[in-house]
Amino acid sequence: MNDSTLRIVWIYPDLLSTYGDRGNLLILAHRAAARGIPVETYEVRSDMQMPTTADIYLIGGGEDGPQSLAAQRLIADGGLHRAVNQGASVLAICAGYQLFGHSFFAKGTKVAGLGLLDISSDRGETRAVGELRGDIDPRLGLPPLTGFENHGGRTHLGQHAAPLARVTSGIGNDGHTEGAWAGKIIGTYSHGPALARNPAIADLLLRWATGADRLAPLDDTWPERLRGERFAATAPA
Repeated sequence: MNDSTLRIVWIYPDLLSTYGDRGNLLILAHRAAARGIPVETYEVRSDMQMPTTADIYLIGGGEDGPQSLAAQRLIADGGLHRAVNQGASVLAICAGYQLFGHSFFAKGTKVAGLGLLDISSDRGETRAVGELRGDIDPRLGLPPLTGFENHGGRTHLGQHAAPLARVTSGIGNDGHTEGAWAGKIIGTYSHGPALARNPAIADLLLRWATGADRLAPLDDTWPERLRGERFAATAPA
């Protein structure tokens, strides 16, 4: 491996991998390779030590028990904290998004999170299931978010985290905002997988990881068709 190789880690696929979240790893690797960027991917299971020198870390959704166990093991390991402090980029989905915060609830019990995003999560009165759409923070310069959500949580942002998007359809964090971001960390409730529906987010992560101001364009005919179909599903009748 040389220093120009882009290293992508999928965190704890044995615990957190629902609704096709592994697709985020495949899409990032494809979009890097299609531009001639050497890329290596690593699937780090929960019984393995977390590498600290990768460029992008991905974590997916999962049920309460695995979510709680993942948080405990990541805190004990400490490698992810070191990687983030060294400037790594992160995409955290659903349960993975919640555990990046200060706390979340699993099976009715409050559980300590990683504290890498200034958020906390609790339980909503109803479950959020269905299409999710929102206008992404204009500072990120990205088109609208589309995704599929299926979660019982509600997430509250502190002053050091900004909403990833303002909800136009669905629930997200609380019916008003969706996800959060700070530095090079993005958290969202969007499955689908998220990067299949939002290739611009994939390219943002690649730009953060490589330091490039812009990337060579790719043929996104099929992703744009998918986005158009999903946006049509949330259009007013």
